[in-house]
Amino acid sequence: MSSNAAEVVIVGGGIAGISTAYYLAKAGVASTVIEKNAIGSHASGFAYGGLGALGGPGIPGPAYQLAAEGMRLHRELAADLAKSTDINIEFREWPTLSLEFSQEDAETAKDAVAWQQEQPGYSARWMDPQDVRSVDDRISDAVLGGVYVDGTLDVDPYRLMLALTQSAEAAGVTVRHGTVTGLKSRGGKVKGVVLEYEEVPAENVVLAMGPWGAEASSWIGQVTPVTPLKGQILRMRVPGPPVQVSIGWEGNYATTKPDGLLWAGTTEEEAGFDETLTTGARDSIMAKLLKMLPSLGDAQLVRQTACLRPLSADRLPILGRVPNIEGVYVATGGGRKGIVFGPAMGRTIADLITHGTSVLPIEAFSLGRFAR
Repeated sequence: MSSNAAEVVIVGGGIAGISTAYYLAKAGVASTVIEKNAIGSHASGFAYGGLGALGGPGIPGPAYQLAAEGMRLHRELAADLAKSTDINIEFREWPTLSLEFSQEDAETAKDAVAWQQEQPGYSARWMDPQDVRSVDDRISDAVLGGVYVDGTLDVDPYRLMLALTQSAEAAGVTVRHGTVTGLKSRGGKVKGVVLEYEEVPAENVVLAMGPWGAEASSWIGQVTPVTPLKGQILRMRVPGPPVQVSIGWEGNYATTKPDGLLWAGTTEEEAGFDETLTTGARDSIMAKLLKMLPSLGDAQLVRQTACLRPLSADRLPILGRVPNIEGVYVATGGGRKGIVFGPAMGRTIADLITHGTSVLPIEAFSLGRFAR
């Protein structure tokens, strides 16, 4: 597609939508991002920011290549955004240490190390309890061991969103406020989007609506099974030295971020679109933190946040063309790995629009899988 081609409208200003706009701009294609709230005002701006491709739904499996591409692009973006903006996204190489407290879980983790060691860019090894506690002597004496991985990354998602947006706008992307209420099409081809008080013409529309993706079901004549998964995070001031790795256990995590605070989380709550902070989540996160690092009982809570992640019915991303309406694409359903997947999802949609194909295999992420 040439630089004077019809505009692309992207519905949603989260990591998937802004990444799509960024990579379209790199290809010389103008786009407009329409966001009903503010850029990065939900999960994309409040996530933890730990980046890795070795775990999560569909890994090993169809999601691994998407995650691996996301990791590659995050490294590229860190360098590119440092040149094109003055925003420090706090990107860093940051190892992970996944703890195990039961013999069954320890054996499962040991078995997984063999596959993890085969993946390029990573170094994974099983540690016995003594080695685990040499990483941080505050780790519980009850630990049976853990998997230490080099090659994982860390970033501040909100700063990343600001930098991506600033760079995209400098390249000609328009970001505007508005609430999209539908699509306009003719003869099976999209012609634009409908807002509350106007229509915006476009020959390509990208639905990157995060947990609100199901709202588009009536627009496209097919159910988009995405629901919000609420997650809460604590930021705390703790005594002693910084935690120099990302320590995890059963989906929970804790590490010291560049702001000097210990970030700990997270919850997985089916609470609809309620982003209210709760004491129940606070207490749950603290209990799991103390399971890993029992000496941190004197931690001082500085901030508690909540966000809504987009979760698909099978917990895999939804990515690619929308069946039956030419020119409509969807990018959502990243769940807890949304920041990892985001750049790869954006690049994939940009490639589909500009070249008609993607370098990544994305059939497993097709919206049509739910119709089948």
